[in-house]
Amino acid sequence: MSERLYTVSTSPHIKSKDTVSSVMRDVLIALLPAAFAGVYFFGLNALLVILTAVGSAVLSEYAFQKITKRPIMIKDLSAVVTGLLLAFNVPPTIPLWMVAIGSAFAIIVVKCFYGGIGQNIVNPALAARAFLLAAYPVRMTTWTLDGTTGATPLGILRGDGATALPNLFDVFVGNIGGCIGETSALALLIGAAYLLYKRVISWHIPVSYIGTVLLLTTLLGRNGFMSGDGLYEIFLGGLILGAFYMATDYTTSPMTKTGHLIFGICCGVLTTLIRLYGGYAEGVSYSILIMNLFVPFIDKFTKPRVFGGGK
Repeated sequence: MSERLYTVSTSPHIKSKDTVSSVMRDVLIALLPAAFAGVYFFGLNALLVILTAVGSAVLSEYAFQKITKRPIMIKDLSAVVTGLLLAFNVPPTIPLWMVAIGSAFAIIVVKCFYGGIGQNIVNPALAARAFLLAAYPVRMTTWTLDGTTGATPLGILRGDGATALPNLFDVFVGNIGGCIGETSALALLIGAAYLLYKRVISWHIPVSYIGTVLLLTTLLGRNGFMSGDGLYEIFLGGLILGAFYMATDYTTSPMTKTGHLIFGICCGVLTTLIRLYGGYAEGVSYSILIMNLFVPFIDKFTKPRVFGGGK
């Protein structure tokens, strides 16, 4: 009677076809509609900013890994995603050397200094945006559309401009001033639908985040209780971009579905408070960055009980 031999290996035993590069490739595909919309509305400057941001991010990662004698990981496409997301978060008129510095900061300081992909504690693109905003506030808050400089709709709502608010259709399509990749909610939602279909992200963070902003801006309003237009507010600024593409970052978001809901709701509360009562018109970037720091605590208190373990 022959003996049957079994191979015993360590966990995990469930394998997936997904890899870092395949996930990043799906994210890039999802971001293409917003990239095309940005170039369409803002012209050649937007394309140059995108190419500069992506190129600087890739070269920075390659140079750092080469100098430190670490494995070259640029083929995983994570640096390309970081560069593209940073480009989406800056104005089309920003000098190219500034966005190159921002990409280098995102990759080297925020990502590589902490050990590389999967080790950073905050979203690199958002951290770089906050860095650029602190270092070059005028350039980072100068908005143009069709060659005309003016306030964004969020700025107009805060009283920064005397012009009339654009209609909801223009806001939804993206025919407004703002950052390159955040203005067209339509293009961003097309990409988000692709990510949801491919199961790269789940609905928990985006829906809880956007839903919280919708509810609170409607209830609190800018002119008193129940004076707000929550539907208009959710298509302004970087909310759609942040909710679907940056708050859902695997490394800097909670691990459990309950944690996702808590994370999204807290981001929504912070965004609303900053928009309505803060000194800055937009609160998406800072809200996500702040909540990134609380992810370990959220994971700690939402960690499921091990099967067979005690209370």
